[in-house]
Amino acid sequence: MRRLLLLLLLPLLASCASDDRTRIIIYSPHGKELLRAYEEAFEAANPTVDVVWNNMGGQDVSQRINTEKVNPQASLWWGGASMTFARAAREGLLEPYQPSWHAEVGPQTHDAAHHWYGTYFTPEVIAFNDEVLSDSTAPADWDDLLDPAWEGRILIRYPLGSSTMVTIWGAMIQRQPTVAEGYAWLARLDRNVKTYTADPTQLYLKLARGEGDVTLWNMPDVYLQSLDNGYPFDYRLPPAGTPVLVDGIALVKGGPNLDVARQFYEFVTTDSALVRQAHDFYRIPVRQDIDPAQLPAWMTEQDITPLPLDWDRLTEDVPTWMQYWDENIKGRGAAYLREQGLE
Repeated sequence: MRRLLLLLLLPLLASCASDDRTRIIIYSPHGKELLRAYEEAFEAANPTVDVVWNNMGGQDVSQRINTEKVNPQASLWWGGASMTFARAAREGLLEPYQPSWHAEVGPQTHDAAHHWYGTYFTPEVIAFNDEVLSDSTAPADWDDLLDPAWEGRILIRYPLGSSTMVTIWGAMIQRQPTVAEGYAWLARLDRNVKTYTADPTQLYLKLARGEGDVTLWNMPDVYLQSLDNGYPFDYRLPPAGTPVLVDGIALVKGGPNLDVARQFYEFVTTDSALVRQAHDFYRIPVRQDIDPAQLPAWMTEQDITPLPLDWDRLTEDVPTWMQYWDENIKGRGAAYLREQGLE
């Protein structure tokens, strides 16, 4: 019996031990749809490589890489706000690399020492459930979100793990004359927030089910969830201007198999890859040499007004601002305003 059991187990053990491919691990907030597509495409072109990805928020990636800096697990960080990459570069967490297309991006969309490069422009928007609201009834601009009419109707992805939300929160503070007034703005918004979801998936589900009607999120993901996954989502671009973050890519310092990670870096940022990502995943390429005629019409015709922001200041101050918000404002906006004598 024991011998029979061993014979039965041998094929399973052999299959478990047979994968001797070179492994690279990628940390990314880009979502399972895009990550799975490029795992499959790269492995098809490179059969000796095993691509493993971990889908998490851009802020979570930064914290994870920092935690693992003595023994890096990931080789590549693909996706997140430029200010998050800039902090990681200052902390010595990124490996310099100058991609083949380095001359095709502007000076504000990469690190001067080549620790990270921008891949996409990502506008932030006011998104809503279009089975409940329409373009004429949804909040049009940032300050409209503070109206008491939206109390209990706003859903927010918990900001501290998300590059998208950290960018929006930092921008909302910077829009005000002082940081204190920025905190007050976030407190007034907090009064209208029904819940802070743990991750984007919960945000999408709650918004689709009508547990809230409005959220703040990035435009490409709203397109993706609406057009590909069938969620009842639409969005408005605030006429006062919207934060447009530069979404980056970088090698992790000391990560395993960096030679293969460089190949993946180049693979997902070729001109043909970026055109595919524009059509299939609604990503707006940073590279200036992409022929606009190859991009979707909505991308070239969209009227986006970038909100003027001091990105260097955001890089420096956002961690302090976010900690203050988390400890003093989240879930107690009304009380905070009373304590500050603002209500």
